[in-house]
Amino acid sequence: MNYEHYAAKLKIITDPKRMKIIDLLSCGEMCACDILEHFDFTQPTLSHHMKTLENAGFINVSKRGKWNYYSLNQEVLSGFMQEFNQLFLNTEDCICQINKK
Repeated sequence: MNYEHYAAKLKIITDPKRMKIIDLLSCGEMCACDILEHFDFTQPTLSHHMKTLENAGFINVSKRGKWNYYSLNQEVLSGFMQEFNQLFLNTEDCICQINKK
């Protein structure tokens, strides 16, 4: 596990606003305009958060007309969560097991 890379991704999703965005998108695809209704900040601020999540691979974006629609990237999030769970499980791939070999 690349701890620096993983910590950087954790930092992205632990921002409270981004956590809320992920929570909102867990209900399904949403238009940026609908996401923005849940926050007290501007559209450029939302765009910044969405771009950060997109660059990390956590969300997908598709443009329809003048609006962007966002959805969770389930494949990336599932892999990320599996790696996260590895930190707490004592398995063959655990660092303490690898060092014993």
